[in-house]
Amino acid sequence: MNKVIVAAAAAMVLAASASAAAPKEFELSSPDGKLNVSVEVGETVTYSLSHDGTVLLDPSQVSMTLADGTVYGVDSRFLGKKTRAVDEDITTRNYKKAVVEDRFNELTLRFKGFNIIFRAYDDGMAYRFVSLAGSPFKVKSEQAEFVFPDDWKAYVPYVRDFDRDDFSRQFFNSFENTYVHASLSEWDKDRIAFLPLVVEADGGRKLCIAEADLLDYPGMYLYNGDAGHALHGVFAPYPDKVEQGGHNMLQMTVKSRKDYIAEYESGVSFPWRTVIVSTRDSELADNDMVYRLATPPAEDADFSWVKPGKVAWDWWNDWNIYGVDFRAGINNDTYKYYIDFASSHGIEYVILDEGWAVNKKADLMQVVPEIDLEMLAGYARSKNVGLILWAGYWAFDRDMEEVCKYFSGIGIKGFKVDFMDRDDQVMVDFHRRAAEMAAKYGLMIDFHGTYKPTGLHRTYPNVINYEGVHGLEQMKWSGTDVDQVTYDLIIPFVRMVAGPMDYTQGAMRNATRGNYRPVNSEAMSQGTRCRQLAEYVVFESPLNMLCDSPSNYMREPECTEFISGIPTVWDETVAMDGKIAEYIAMARRSGDVWYVGAMTDWNTRDMTLDVSFLGEGDYEMVIYRDGINADRAACDYAKETLDVPASRKINIHMAPGGGFAARIVKK
Repeated sequence: MNKVIVAAAAAMVLAASASAAAPKEFELSSPDGKLNVSVEVGETVTYSLSHDGTVLLDPSQVSMTLADGTVYGVDSRFLGKKTRAVDEDITTRNYKKAVVEDRFNELTLRFKGFNIIFRAYDDGMAYRFVSLAGSPFKVKSEQAEFVFPDDWKAYVPYVRDFDRDDFSRQFFNSFENTYVHASLSEWDKDRIAFLPLVVEADGGRKLCIAEADLLDYPGMYLYNGDAGHALHGVFAPYPDKVEQGGHNMLQMTVKSRKDYIAEYESGVSFPWRTVIVSTRDSELADNDMVYRLATPPAEDADFSWVKPGKVAWDWWNDWNIYGVDFRAGINNDTYKYYIDFASSHGIEYVILDEGWAVNKKADLMQVVPEIDLEMLAGYARSKNVGLILWAGYWAFDRDMEEVCKYFSGIGIKGFKVDFMDRDDQVMVDFHRRAAEMAAKYGLMIDFHGTYKPTGLHRTYPNVINYEGVHGLEQMKWSGTDVDQVTYDLIIPFVRMVAGPMDYTQGAMRNATRGNYRPVNSEAMSQGTRCRQLAEYVVFESPLNMLCDSPSNYMREPECTEFISGIPTVWDETVAMDGKIAEYIAMARRSGDVWYVGAMTDWNTRDMTLDVSFLGEGDYEMVIYRDGINADRAACDYAKETLDVPASRKINIHMAPGGGFAARIVKK
């Protein structure tokens, strides 16, 4: 080779190197043009976010490090891009609306061995990594950054169970905690927070960080260790040594962990990281981002057998029924009483919570002698009621197919699976396997003691509900310093963004702020009776509990009529008004009937509700409002039947911790 050719080749290499070093910039806008994602590809990959010209995220780096030293997103070979625009409708099942709009612009950046996909919606952005590996690999870590331009405030759900001397202890938690409202710089450096998390931006905007399509990867936590303006993703390492233990020997506790977070046999699409953007708080209370981004169910899958509904629940009221001639407790007579109550009020299900299986055996085939499940299932069937069984995680997982096959065979309709208390890759995969196996045998699943929803309820519509919320059960033991009323007005704008939540409302013992006290066996709620009714409208919950005793409900026929008659899935949802931590008003439609629910904080509040969504015609409403003495006696309420004004404006008054509920029909 002569010197000219060598020189030319060298020049080409230098030119290619210079070209490779020059950052490439890409712009992606939402369909309405207001939201903009800027992506820069150079030695690293960063993205930033703005809305209507306001910067919401400064350049934030994303990458993924594999155990073999490969790093997706650092010094990666860029191969090109492709774009597409999508404008479709998703027909839903067991959701808060019949149809979800799926409208976005997409940018796929192709690299050697992987892709990164960015999407821009009118209400936020999302991105995900896609591995193209053809052989087994391990993910050592993931870099997910959210760099804010200022020291904004956030609603932070710190992990409750933590040890300042053992950071990893936080990866074993119940995902139930109240929120700390503080500036990003005030973040507790020893603690991580679970998702969703909301940050207050400029101009009244809110940013909600969430994730979607989590099927086989650890869930993401957020952390701020340098008191700056950035939040960083944190992920539980892969379990190494586990052993049976925990609550009543129903859990598998992690004793040691690997030095990586996930392992795979070949390429995979990783979960979506999403930043939802709202200009009004009420927009967060009716957001579909997580549902949109989830994997749809298989085309040939039939989930028409899944029947949402309400559940008469035993545990919260401690099996406290009265006025009967038998000893109440975990026995056949008590559950026949619950079944009779459910049947007479059109309630679809009765749950047998913890206690029906022999304690500390983690064996669902060992039933206590006081319970005859086959007889009860048959009795319930004769009354048009289904039975759902509580199950500890390990008792369910250790012989999952045998459990599902047997109990489906005797007529059980589903399981409430509890005490997972982890979201590492192994546990996330358990949720997917449980959903799949339950579907095979026609069983619904309600996940308790678990992380927030990430869309599995779209992929497997038999996943009918999730806990992951500081629900009403906390009132059985929480001290008077716990402010559940304010918490109730945060979760619709934060936790509920991720999906449905088994909050377990419906208390018939209600207390003002000064009168509340924890009573485990005869529990009460904070706030008024009408607040409890409103929660059946405001909170999304396809499988919705009636937490109180049937005996108490039968003493309150008007409230029970409202609760037992309200749907649990909807054709349409309207977020009417709201401000995080202060108040909310929601409307939902099932068929031709609308329901309206409103709640306030500990301040008396007057509101004007605009129900112009009703359209033309004359309407009648049955309303439940706080009574004149509800500020003193929280159970005080009034029921009235009124015409909806032609102005479509309804004036309501709520007592401290109060609520309002209405059922509206066309005349």
